[in-house]
Amino acid sequence: MEVTEKDRMEGSVHLSADGRAVEIIDQTQLPNRHILLQLTTVDEMYDAIRRLAVRGAPAIGICAGYSMYVLSLGQESGNYGSFLRNMTAYGEKLISSRPTAVNLSWAVRRMLRLIETHSGTPVHELIGLLHDEAIAIHTEDIEMCYRIAEYGLSLVKPGDGILTHCNAGPLATSKYGTATGPIFLGHERGIDFHVFSDETRPLLQGARLTSYELQRAGIDVTLICDNMASMVMKNGWVQAVFVGCDRIAANGDFANKIGTSGVAILAKHYGIPFYTLGPRSTIDLSTPTGDEINIELRNPDEIKTMWYKEPMALPEVKCYNPSFDVTDHSLVTAIVTDRGIVYPPFEENLRKIMEDKE
Repeated sequence: MEVTEKDRMEGSVHLSADGRAVEIIDQTQLPNRHILLQLTTVDEMYDAIRRLAVRGAPAIGICAGYSMYVLSLGQESGNYGSFLRNMTAYGEKLISSRPTAVNLSWAVRRMLRLIETHSGTPVHELIGLLHDEAIAIHTEDIEMCYRIAEYGLSLVKPGDGILTHCNAGPLATSKYGTATGPIFLGHERGIDFHVFSDETRPLLQGARLTSYELQRAGIDVTLICDNMASMVMKNGWVQAVFVGCDRIAANGDFANKIGTSGVAILAKHYGIPFYTLGPRSTIDLSTPTGDEINIELRNPDEIKTMWYKEPMALPEVKCYNPSFDVTDHSLVTAIVTDRGIVYPPFEENLRKIMEDKE
């Protein structure tokens, strides 16, 4: 599938018009300002990923692919050995910006593997290959989002209430999204749902991004505070929960934005199907369970000061601010991937889907 200009407009990450910068929508500025950033140095790329100017596992992977290509442009005069060393160093720095998101390391290592498998190839040719590989990562993500949306759409019926947490829509991917992909695809086909969007403290991705995307698309959305999810479930307004994922362990445990595991527990209590949706690249069979997933701790000021004119807590008050939590596989109804819907037993069925060569 060709990446069209319309696709580029809908995604949050693409290559700049001159092909020498990664251009992103600064998601920290939404919904009030639509700011484009051009990233040309490894420090700018690291900072953009670290401070969530670009966020969402698939979007981070696309950004990583384009970043590796753009960084390669500064190595045109080197030989193969220095090129590989420098690109490896760049890649490791990018990976360190968000260690939990497996798509970041997956995309960087995919680009590095291409260099390693073309040992001795002239550098200018390697740069061309990296360009094509970055485009391929982007194109594949568009295709993956479409397939995820198709599979997810089969799990709900017209008029259902769907609750989602954080943001896993077009801004976090290339097109449609993962967790909200079925909603956007359904809307495109004239199928209506009602969405409850958790605000998703402390960074408010649900309020700033998900409700923004859905409202602009003309989809029926109601924004709720995170602690209101139990009430809307109890009222019978939610028939399914769709959330994204940043890393899926071999046993089906998965990491997603902080608060996801609480939503899963509530859904289990009220007998509501709970689904996580993400590309196959999010599955990490080298991580046995969620206990082995490295959970990133973020700046306490995101809780105390980030969205307020004045601090909402005393400076000396301690804060615990994990970016993700891990949802136990026992709470998950199914995992929706671009290769199909995976049901329990997850350890067996995730391995099958990863071995599928299609």
